[in-house]
Amino acid sequence: MFVFCIESSHTRGLGHLYRSLTLADELAHSGRSVCFAVNRHEASHDIVKARGFAVYGYDIYADAGSWELELIRALGSATIWVNDRLNTQAAHAKAIAAAGLKLVTFDDRGDGAAFADLNVSALVFEDTAALKGKDVRSGVDFMILNPEIELYRRHRDSLTSILVTMGGADTYGVTIKVAQWLRDNAMHATIVTGPAFQHKDELDIILQGKAEGFLTHRGAVASLAQEMAGHDIAITGGGVTPFEACAGGLPCIVIANEDFEIPVGRALEKLGCGRFAGHHSTLDLTPAFEGLSIGTMSRAALDAVDLEGVRRVGSLIKGLET
Repeated sequence: MFVFCIESSHTRGLGHLYRSLTLADELAHSGRSVCFAVNRHEASHDIVKARGFAVYGYDIYADAGSWELELIRALGSATIWVNDRLNTQAAHAKAIAAAGLKLVTFDDRGDGAAFADLNVSALVFEDTAALKGKDVRSGVDFMILNPEIELYRRHRDSLTSILVTMGGADTYGVTIKVAQWLRDNAMHATIVTGPAFQHKDELDIILQGKAEGFLTHRGAVASLAQEMAGHDIAITGGGVTPFEACAGGLPCIVIANEDFEIPVGRALEKLGCGRFAGHHSTLDLTPAFEGLSIGTMSRAALDAVDLEGVRRVGSLIKGLET
């Protein structure tokens, strides 16, 4: 059995959860048994259950190494533990190893990463030589993206429709700043918010205000890949979402929600498929919209990001089975 251990909440965001669900689907389709261990966050548990996986709650504030063995014993047949929680602690990693499980981790710079059998760091673009683990893989080739995007891949050549999607939680309410800027600059856009979005009242005030532009708000959509297909540029955070957009040929303007997302925005700009608008605390979208070449950026996006990462990572993880 594969155990996916996730931190997911309004504060942490839902990106780790959705990435792991995509990989879990890949493993389950190849006949592997999968379950999830997620901190006690009701919305996250509901998402996992809706995808057909069993989910077990754990105390996010419990000391590392204090609860893992109990869960592993309760499961009875776990062989590989997959962490998508960023900075793994050594005590946690040692507890997994002591129970006889192989450890896989993602984008991990914690002191526990050194004990990982596989550290997949597709979202790390700076100081990759310092990444630790028995087997470290980095680069866009190992990006885990929704395979549904394949249905909607296309080249864009003009800007007629803007999408705003700042993640399932949008911890810092960056959507509000973006909506305000779009309204003030009389621009048309569709704003998609996720299931853990907690700034709806603030957004409603902007949407109800007088504006020359036209902003449409949609709550959690059934398929973000399908929604992306109808637009020509996306304003996103610096996680997996801009890479999913680019895989479909949709250029991005990236706003860093966290400091570690700054290199992501810069990397996408260097690849030619994105513009980096800086950290959300100093947001000004004006430079990002100047001189946009949608056709060139869309072609660069299709060339730079493919959809084989989930299969590549799945094969690496299955290779750890004994």
